[in-house]
Amino acid sequence: MIFIDYQDRRPIYEQIVERFEKLILTGALEADSQLPSVRQLASDLSINPNTIQKAYTILEKEGYIYPVKGKGNFVNGNLSLKQKKKEDCIQRLAQLLHECKEFGVTAAEAINLVEHIYRKAQI
Repeated sequence: MIFIDYQDRRPIYEQIVERFEKLILTGALEADSQLPSVRQLASDLSINPNTIQKAYTILEKEGYIYPVKGKGNFVNGNLSLKQKKKEDCIQRLAQLLHECKEFGVTAAEAINLVEHIYRKAQI
């Protein structure tokens, strides 16, 4: 479910946050499903439990998960998170396309590139 890339320069907790965000937003983790306990995930990944706790705290602040006292952390079923990520993605694409236009990439070239890259994307 979660793996750590030790070649990645980002901190481990950021990698964990990103992996859980993707699992939640793609529906791989369903609403109200329980996440592994901090101790269990730390043991599985052979990392410090404080790292997992930091990742879970960030996920909770961003609205991806919610805690239940004495039971653990659960996936939030809030669909607005997915919509917000989609809007952020479109905004980043718009910024990139604006930059491409500044450097002389035509609309036809941009459309062809986007279609080509989109088809190659592993979804």
